[in-house]
Amino acid sequence: MLVQSFLEKSAALLPDKTALIAGGERYSYADINGMANRVASALASAGLQKGERAAVFLDNSLEAVVSIFAVLKAGGVFLMVNPTMKAEKLSYILNNCRASVLIGPASKTAVVTEAVKNAPQLRGVFLAGKINGATSSGIAALSFDEATNTGAAASTPVRSTESDLATIIYTSGSTGSPKGVMMAHSNMTAAADSITAYLENTADDIILNTLPVSFDYGLYQVLMAFKTGATVILEKSFMYPYRIIETMLKEKVTGFPIVPTMSAILLQMEDIKKMSFPALRYISNTAAALPVSHIQKLREFFSGAKMYSMYGLTECKRVSYLVPEEIDRRPGSVGKAMPNTEAYIVNENGTRVGPNVIGELVVSGPHVMRGYWEMPEETALMLRPGANAGELVLYTGDLFKADDEGYLYFVGRRDDMIKSRGEKVSPREIEHVLYSIDGVVEAAVIGVPDPILGQAIKAVVVKKERHPLTEKDILSFCAKHLEDHMVPKVIEFTASLPKTDTGKIKKVCLN
Repeated sequence: MLVQSFLEKSAALLPDKTALIAGGERYSYADINGMANRVASALASAGLQKGERAAVFLDNSLEAVVSIFAVLKAGGVFLMVNPTMKAEKLSYILNNCRASVLIGPASKTAVVTEAVKNAPQLRGVFLAGKINGATSSGIAALSFDEATNTGAAASTPVRSTESDLATIIYTSGSTGSPKGVMMAHSNMTAAADSITAYLENTADDIILNTLPVSFDYGLYQVLMAFKTGATVILEKSFMYPYRIIETMLKEKVTGFPIVPTMSAILLQMEDIKKMSFPALRYISNTAAALPVSHIQKLREFFSGAKMYSMYGLTECKRVSYLVPEEIDRRPGSVGKAMPNTEAYIVNENGTRVGPNVIGELVVSGPHVMRGYWEMPEETALMLRPGANAGELVLYTGDLFKADDEGYLYFVGRRDDMIKSRGEKVSPREIEHVLYSIDGVVEAAVIGVPDPILGQAIKAVVVKKERHPLTEKDILSFCAKHLEDHMVPKVIEFTASLPKTDTGKIKKVCLN
């Protein structure tokens, strides 16, 4: 199955059903499919060939959704670019994948113009909104709006296969330059099939997405909704949480994907305790694990909703989920492998380990990436031969352990582990304890150089406004709940923690 068939099949079966709510407007499946067909034709006219890359430099909007499917219908490979990206990095990505087309907002013409000055392979630039005749490095800026509303649909669809690339997702690289994760149609459809199966998504679902579609967790909310014929509501951010809550109630939202930074905000909104969300069927979390204390409080706030704790990474989208019925027994677990996936833990020699032994998580399944774009050495580190002939499995770089029943527990990134007093320390274990302290909103634990300990443990804490919590209180609590070598040596209070665009805490900025 091809990713664009998610839209096409839903448009055929449910043409008048609301597919998307964005910017206060509602769009049916027939509306979006028609727009995507017209933009696909315009992309082809601008020179986009089968297999060529098209960068989508747009925020959460109708235009972004239409662009994704238009690029695929034209036989291209789409890449979602963070809409806050600056010209220098945008130019790097355009050149790295040798993009033929860029779709961006007219409001950022200056950024686009600067970025494409050094992208000689670019043949077409489409701008959404009023373009005022703007040009970019000699390339006339074409009107996305005109293509959407008045363009002609292509008479002959471009033939693609499941093995063709569908997207390149750029993620941070160890060298400092972004790495392009290559996902074929088969990878993406396999991931969507498994995730919608365990979330039990149907056409009756209304999913509220505040996560950027340039982030794969946000992107898949659109793809999975369209696959099942559901409705997706796109919000540009979680900046105004009370407005998001109002939307949840007004639209009778059934699915609400979150990340830990969102849960930290939600749990400070005391008014939510008085509200009722009878339509909300589930809340899901990934990107980073939710603290156990957050899970418990969210279940109190949204008592009727199932809570899905999940684990995944860009290189394979999703790995595991915890059955909601198990969350009280194993709140710290991210569950077991999702359908059509195998996940196991190995030691440094690549040998599988038994229960309660920490090792690297390895993932096998049809959703595992094809590799990093033109980075064979980096690809070889992550994709290695599996047990079956010709199989490549993903070495995640994440440390896990499993209990006696096979439930997985995230320990930390291999390069995040702290070695203090000769002992290996998991920052996550300490963070769980910190989050259970009354008054702590967010916390991050890192190792800092120490001449005696090797590394000393430093905890950076955000506390509730005007809360009397002190450094002594935290150290005392940690001493009661952690082994001696795990008690932080340094406690630092801060107003906020630095984060990536996807909500992950940037620990490298905390040293």
